[in-house]
Amino acid sequence: VLNLAHQVAQTGSLIPETLLYIDQLRIFERETAAVGLGNSHGLRHAYAQERYRELTGWDCPIVGGPVVKELSAVQRSIDLNAREIVSRELGHERVGIVAIYIGK
Repeated sequence: VLNLAHQVAQTGSLIPETLLYIDQLRIFERETAAVGLGNSHGLRHAYAQERYRELTGWDCPIVGGPVVKELSAVQRSIDLNAREIVSRELGHERVGIVAIYIGK
């Protein structure tokens, strides 16, 4: 599903050009609440944190894992690779945005 969404968006956004991000977010929140999902953005955080652990073998910094400056050179390479994968899977083009979900 994420690959299909990425194909549709290409290098742009799935948010219609006539809407601001906050407008689209409110529509999304209304729709998900209507089907009983409530605050689903937390699911993205949980996914990113679990996926990072799968890819690296250790917890991410935001849940008590080591921060990047504590990692060895080999671990830093693994960390960067994991961040790039998680970033793509979340639909982001910037690796830095992943820090919001998993820490630095």
